[in-house]
Amino acid sequence: MTAIQTPPNRSKPPPNWDGSGTSRIPAWVYTDPDTYARELERIFYGPHWSYVGLEVEIPDAGSFKRTSIGERSVIMVRNRQGAISVLENRCAHRAMRFCQERSGKVKSFVCPYHQWNYNFDGQLLGVPFQRGVKGQGGMPEDFSLSDRSLTKLRTAIRGGVVFASFDPDVAPLEDYIGPQVLRYFDRTFDGRKLVLQGYSRQRIPGNWKLMMENIKDPYHPGLLHTWFVTFGLWRADNRSQLVMDAKGRHACMISTRNTVVDEEVAAVATSYRANMQLNDMRMLDIVHEPWWGDPTVCMTTIFPSVVLQQQVNSLSTRQIIPLGPGEFDFVWTHFGFEDDTPEMTDRRMRQANLFGPAGFVSADDGEVIEFSQQGFTQDKDFATLCELGGVGVGDADHMVTETLIRGMYRYWREVMDL
Repeated sequence: MTAIQTPPNRSKPPPNWDGSGTSRIPAWVYTDPDTYARELERIFYGPHWSYVGLEVEIPDAGSFKRTSIGERSVIMVRNRQGAISVLENRCAHRAMRFCQERSGKVKSFVCPYHQWNYNFDGQLLGVPFQRGVKGQGGMPEDFSLSDRSLTKLRTAIRGGVVFASFDPDVAPLEDYIGPQVLRYFDRTFDGRKLVLQGYSRQRIPGNWKLMMENIKDPYHPGLLHTWFVTFGLWRADNRSQLVMDAKGRHACMISTRNTVVDEEVAAVATSYRANMQLNDMRMLDIVHEPWWGDPTVCMTTIFPSVVLQQQVNSLSTRQIIPLGPGEFDFVWTHFGFEDDTPEMTDRRMRQANLFGPAGFVSADDGEVIEFSQQGFTQDKDFATLCELGGVGVGDADHMVTETLIRGMYRYWREVMDL
């Protein structure tokens, strides 16, 4: 199998980030092309695990899903023995991205350019005219099929969730996530068989880290989102907990719904609508599931590429795929469990309408990220202020803090060597 070749560090030295803290983030962090190139090399193609999908998305031998890690196209595929491989979508002949479909089922992978043929583990099976035609041409005598395999990434699977890394020496997945966050990962992905319910996709004109920040930011949901604050799904007065791993890169925001509105919160949150009524109350048909425990919400960020969502009965993964310093794709994969009743399946899918590109809640996030990116580009000397709850980094038992964002940038500065 061809050894993974991590691209050499060709990015220029980044601009200076004055000071040692992470509470004031310079605008160039979100806009500078050389900083973005450095992120691709050190984060997405470096010793980090990136989410690629769910096992249930490729149920049979030959089933595949095309996705990306950073800007490198990859294919998640199940082989004939049932194992899962993640292969780089780049022919070993002339570098063509040979797979164009998002998903499907094949007998083997064939590059349409020159019809080089690969199996589900990325091994080259055949080359047309390898020995020439009528004694003329062909590959050199020392050409070997085994020397021209597809790049095969290191792969890890836990609870039906598939991760991959370009770095063969990346730490084990469980060590990478860490015990603090892993317990909440396992809370949802506890071994029950998953059922795929569908996808939502959107392209957001903003830096990829802004979405990571958004789901590490408990400050905004009870202010920006009318749905959350009015119906108690996420408010500053809800009982809550913020947990991060030892490095500060991954985090969980955990909350319990509160239907009684605190007067102080109602007075401050202009998005609260005391008289707001629903025409279809089934959107608030919430059934407490035993595996939740007390929390009704758990939003988990696994740096750098995925958000794991449990918001009441709605379940999804949200994959972040960067497309440059000012744009990223955001892919939602909605799922349930094989032992769900038909009523629970309907409930999960109905509540999924809170999220996605046109969701009652998430449409707000895409818009504010776009507007934030516009603000960064208009003033290169601007720095954000993330000092709610102080300037330190640590877990918290309330929502009025930006500690998780500071934790992520503490790690980001370290790995980026800033």
